[in-house]
Amino acid sequence: MLRRTKIVATLGPASSDPKVLEEMIRAGVDVVRMNFSHGTAQDHMARADKVRAAAAACGRSVGILADLQGPKIRVRKFENDKIILNKGDTFILDAAWDGLGNQERVGLDYKELPNDVSKGSVLLLNDGMLEFDVTEVKGAQVICKVVRGGVLSNNKGINRKGGGLTAPALTDKDKEDIQTAALIKADYLAVSFPRSGDDMKLARELMHAAGGKSLLMAKIERAEAIAVLDEVIEASDAIMVARGDLSVEVGDAAVPGLQKRMIKMARAKNKLVITATQMMESMITNPIPTRAEVSDVANAVLDGTDAVMLSAETAVGDYPVETIESMVRICTQAEKEAEDNALDHRLSHSKFTRVDQSIAMSALFAASHFKVKAIVALTQSGSTSLWMSRMNAGVPIFALTPTAATLTKVTLFSGVHPIAFKPSSKLPSVALREAEDELVRLGLVADGDMMVMTIGEAIGKSGHTNTLKIVRVGDHKN
Repeated sequence: MLRRTKIVATLGPASSDPKVLEEMIRAGVDVVRMNFSHGTAQDHMARADKVRAAAAACGRSVGILADLQGPKIRVRKFENDKIILNKGDTFILDAAWDGLGNQERVGLDYKELPNDVSKGSVLLLNDGMLEFDVTEVKGAQVICKVVRGGVLSNNKGINRKGGGLTAPALTDKDKEDIQTAALIKADYLAVSFPRSGDDMKLARELMHAAGGKSLLMAKIERAEAIAVLDEVIEASDAIMVARGDLSVEVGDAAVPGLQKRMIKMARAKNKLVITATQMMESMITNPIPTRAEVSDVANAVLDGTDAVMLSAETAVGDYPVETIESMVRICTQAEKEAEDNALDHRLSHSKFTRVDQSIAMSALFAASHFKVKAIVALTQSGSTSLWMSRMNAGVPIFALTPTAATLTKVTLFSGVHPIAFKPSSKLPSVALREAEDELVRLGLVADGDMMVMTIGEAIGKSGHTNTLKIVRVGDHKN
């Protein structure tokens, strides 16, 4: 329970059985990702119910991340499901072709491609496995020369090297899916392929219009988003380092440095960050990870990511539970080597504009300079624990809240552990004593342990945390 780094697992056929889902949650899943590229609104509602039932059976809070499909920039289907292209072949991507594809051409889901490219453009298909040079654009036809060949099968994606495709981040399907995400009360909404802060602002407006309160997550996977990264992060509550499409657009060698940069920027702006894509890819078919995958996950932890994410590994893999167990083991070990994220430097160079943020930072300072067992935040909205989670003080942070939505929201905050708690009184002194007793009952602290506790004098109201107290567990009984 006291692992700092959170684990996000994607649902799919391999994790649809309630028993398997329960095993995954017990193994360490904190947030489940529901991929809205697949399934109907009814399917998503049924999955959300299944997740919540499994979490309740395990006695844990588990968050839900609804991941929008985004624009479909893909080839259409082939007569025989796939073709083999060789270097030097001529191949046509035809926006006007409605038939099945063949060895000469294939249709497109994205009809604007001929307007977005010109002679000399480089197109990458199937996650960069195939590379085409555009030699001519003739009406609806994009005529290409194969630079790197291979198998091209149904519905494979298309990227333009360096970015430049103008497809809007939010499609009509996405707008409908936002309503579904609001209906199932998803904790997080991931927006695919945003190009600017305005894309995130539009998604937020649509979410609010649908009556939802999901936090907004920008998936950084377009070259254009890198150029305006600051504004995209500012317009979001969280970001995802989506290394698959991003790698295709900016080049694989650029991604590790960008990953470190994005994690650092997000944490500095008090935003959450997930690192994703192929983290444990070999475990789709193997019961143990490769040494490179172990290092990849560990380095993301050392970079300071809030969470690491599994995609196909838990959606369609043969070893979903074992993959979770491996990731828990790697994260836990890596955290032993993690630094304190320059807590003193940040505290001495930051200006706080809110009382509750000042209290949160004061709690971190006290915890890092005084031997305490835990930081305890009695919180309504979770904001205090979010600020606390941006720096590593080396002790667990317990977010005690009576609000169900806050319990599942904080599941993504690094180092924060949700506990359902409703004090019997609105008197802060009574609430703090009861919170202390609850932590003792749960076996999280014991008599004699020191704790830093924060609370608001206006109990039950968001944004009113104004009190910090250092207590020795058990003293109130004497």
